[in-house]
Amino acid sequence: MAEVTPSGSGGPIKVSGPAQDGPLAIRGGVGGISFQLEELAAGAEKLDALAGQLSGTEVEIHRIWEDLIPFQDQPRWTGTMALNAVGESERSIQAVRLELQRISSQVRACRQEYDMAEAVAATARALGIPDFAGGLDRHADFWRTGFLNRSAFENIVGNAAFVSPLLKTLADAVIPAIRPRPVEVTKEESVPIVLDPSPSGLLERVRVIDERGAGYIEVIEVDNGGSRAYVVVIPGTQLHEAAGGTNPFDLSGIVEGVGDNSESVNRAVRDALQAAGVRRGDPVVGVGYSQGGIHAMNLAASEEFLNEYNLQYVLTAGSPVAHITAKPDVSSLHLEHRTDWVPGADGAPNRDARNQVTVTMTNDLYVQTGEDVGIGPGHQLHSYQDGARLVSASSDPSLVQSTAALGAILGAGGTATATRFSLSRAKTATPHLPAADLRRQQRGHGAR
Repeated sequence: MAEVTPSGSGGPIKVSGPAQDGPLAIRGGVGGISFQLEELAAGAEKLDALAGQLSGTEVEIHRIWEDLIPFQDQPRWTGTMALNAVGESERSIQAVRLELQRISSQVRACRQEYDMAEAVAATARALGIPDFAGGLDRHADFWRTGFLNRSAFENIVGNAAFVSPLLKTLADAVIPAIRPRPVEVTKEESVPIVLDPSPSGLLERVRVIDERGAGYIEVIEVDNGGSRAYVVVIPGTQLHEAAGGTNPFDLSGIVEGVGDNSESVNRAVRDALQAAGVRRGDPVVGVGYSQGGIHAMNLAASEEFLNEYNLQYVLTAGSPVAHITAKPDVSSLHLEHRTDWVPGADGAPNRDARNQVTVTMTNDLYVQTGEDVGIGPGHQLHSYQDGARLVSASSDPSLVQSTAALGAILGAGGTATATRFSLSRAKTATPHLPAADLRRQQRGHGAR
């Protein structure tokens, strides 16, 4: 593909691999391989169209050449020279047409080779064939931290397409305690805050809402130049009580997110948005850490949710979301760390797509003897906030475009209103509490 270049051009057509900006490895977005190939494929279609036009011109020039044949016995400067000139122009146009068709076919072949390589890689993951290229990193990370890294966990899990139906079967038949149940939503308080709308600032809201208590989400109303925008903040897994309790973000929440497309949480978020006064057409940003990122991405893949609310952007950190495909008009930014096994729990890398950017932090992490790092040093929220600051400072085209899209939705930040809602999973299959009842509840619940 590197040799594909039109005659007399400035250089070969090249497709660049995943970008590296310091400790950030960037996949997808406008600088991603898929988008580059999409642009080349679009260019190939235009080349084909132009080649078709040149083919028609060839036919017309050949007709003119045939019309000049009777004049070849005329004086050389009037007959033969004209005939030769027209014939030469036909050959020149033919050469250009063939060159355009050659480049077009080479571009299409390049796309086919890339798709084939992706299919082979997916098959290898499904069969559990290890990626030997990253073997040294996997061993080194395990020695430094005592935990498997993301790549190692992906190799172990393989293609996790079977995980969703398996979890659903477990929930429905084997372990009823983790079966998804309706979630009741209660408005608790509305408080003024100062919002930093950068990726790091939005992850700070995850920390704040997690400290508020188990089962809380936050809806933030932002004034962006006279128009309203909203942020939904969803925390990560909370282990304050045993699985199967009332907190929808306990371990059972992972089962619902992966096995049931976050159906109950999705409905609860819709009710919270309605109770917070979000109107159809108001732009919404979803933010989630770990398990919360699964729920946020499931919103971006839900026809029902998107028919009701204008979700435009999703930010996740440390979340396994490779098998969740957002709708094309929803942009997403995913933060991962090389040493964090959690994003690898779905057994596959995230898609390389124009509307989806994945940033993997590659800096080395170490764990000292006796140090408490939870489920791993790479999964710490503060580490993802550090990475998010690097994202905002990056000049990589994919990250510049992604953060600019977020800034266009939320503006420069400043004073905003955060409304907190407590979510409680019903102990039994009780009727769903609609948003209209939430507003009636507001009279009986003050700020806590």
